[in-house]
Amino acid sequence: MQKRIPVIIDCDPGHDDAIALIMACCAKNLEVLAVTTVCGNQTVDKTTLNALKILSFLGMKNIPVARGSEKPLVRPLVVASDVHGASGLGGVLLPDPQIRLQKENAVELIRRILVQAKDPVTMVCTAPLTNMAIFLAAFPELKVKIREICLMGGGLDHGNRTAAAEFNIYVDPEAADIVFSSGIPIVMCGLDMTEKALMYMDEIEKFSQQPGKITALAVDIFRFYADYYRQEGFNGIALHDPAVIAYLMRPDLFTTEEMYIQVETQGKLTTGMTFVDRRICPDKPAPNVKVCTKVDRTAFVNLVEECCLSYENGTLI
Repeated sequence: MQKRIPVIIDCDPGHDDAIALIMACCAKNLEVLAVTTVCGNQTVDKTTLNALKILSFLGMKNIPVARGSEKPLVRPLVVASDVHGASGLGGVLLPDPQIRLQKENAVELIRRILVQAKDPVTMVCTAPLTNMAIFLAAFPELKVKIREICLMGGGLDHGNRTAAAEFNIYVDPEAADIVFSSGIPIVMCGLDMTEKALMYMDEIEKFSQQPGKITALAVDIFRFYADYYRQEGFNGIALHDPAVIAYLMRPDLFTTEEMYIQVETQGKLTTGMTFVDRRICPDKPAPNVKVCTKVDRTAFVNLVEECCLSYENGTLI
């Protein structure tokens, strides 16, 4: 039997974070050791409450949840109310959580888990990288306990919060710079790929006919999310954060390329840009990021749907 990959999910739920959590909790090849939260899509109080509600609704009461940073390292917080609503999960109603928040903060919980872990742990980051940057600065000796960092963020040739910067990197570029410069293996799911990881409206409506409370939750998320993407000119929704979980579940669905990427922190127009060194020269730095460039869209959507339905039929995916 394949050994499960131990993961800690650092997130800011967030509609697509919610779908990513649904997928991770039913993946038979993943072992979710903890969920940590950070400011991003909304304030950390709201993203933490959302994480607790989602995991409670999924029945995952044994997964510890810890609250992380309430602001970026050096900048004022920017949130995505325009995308995710005032609560961070606009259009979605969930019962009060049945899970208690850990007394430890996110960085302390990550440290404890890594110290106790027998095998290296994969960090799954679907939010600004503030928690990770603080952790790496505080406990650099524990880098060896991180197998890799799989993140949603950045883009090769465009952004979404600005022309140059994707939202997660834009919110805390200094933190992203620390992470990208850490020497830890990084897998990046950026906009170039995730904006092609689309679930179309007819697929959402067809999926809405399936049974189960988790499917109903997912459909509520998809429909609210679709209103924003419709205004952006998309015929469907871009499932950014679920792509990271899908990569860990089914890497065969993705095309990847090794690249050298730096994060811009000083630019007048380019702050938060993930800058790719495309030069062909002998002294070019070695690649530091494995970038997911393409995805089998149909198979990816099928995987998302299968994960939601697995809660109804009691199977792991």
